[in-house]
Amino acid sequence: MKYLESEAFIGDNDSAEDAVKSSKLLQAKLQEKREALASLAADAPEERRLELELESAYILLDLDRQQEAWEIGKAMLDRALDQALWLRAVEACDILYQSEQADAIKALAHGIWLGVTFPIDPELSVAMLQHLIDETPDNSDGAAVAAVTACYVVDVRAHDAQREDLKFFTNQLLGQVARRHSQVEEQEIFDFWVERMELDDPGKFLPRLAKVLEVIVDGDWWFDRDALRAQIPTE
Repeated sequence: MKYLESEAFIGDNDSAEDAVKSSKLLQAKLQEKREALASLAADAPEERRLELELESAYILLDLDRQQEAWEIGKAMLDRALDQALWLRAVEACDILYQSEQADAIKALAHGIWLGVTFPIDPELSVAMLQHLIDETPDNSDGAAVAAVTACYVVDVRAHDAQREDLKFFTNQLLGQVARRHSQVEEQEIFDFWVERMELDDPGKFLPRLAKVLEVIVDGDWWFDRDALRAQIPTE
């Protein structure tokens, strides 16, 4: 799955007729996923069930059925956490964020916390951090912290071709944030900006990200973070 791209490509609709065809195609895909879910054996792996529900929820988003997508995503999150399926948990938070319901921004904060804390696919972690950047004002330090955290996650987790692709993407992202934050254009000024903003030390910018998430969540955490930290893989 490519998290930095659209989850369900419909194509550009040049006419009302094209839009109707696209909607019918999505409806057919949704029905296909629901039939696959219904046919799963009772002892089928929970991850497979969550995968099908995830795909269904993204299709619902494309059909503008946000409330239904939210309900699926919230149930997915709880079950994914119970099974220590961290990737699926973050995907559920992405569904909740994109559903644009009342607590969507809180869902994003939960997804970022999970996506940075646990060693999941770095592309999804980057995508969640990019959402946060999109939500912040141009002059927000939070955007800079999110962008440099994305770079850090890629450095720590990504390998081979994915590493090269994501390093290019996150470096461009950090550069864009620097331009909108402080009109930074030249490399020398960029280096000074990074140092001035203390973005060159994970021991400083990661705690700042944690504070940003605390402000967003405002005390309403949906899970026990200490209990989850105890499940962080040691290798």
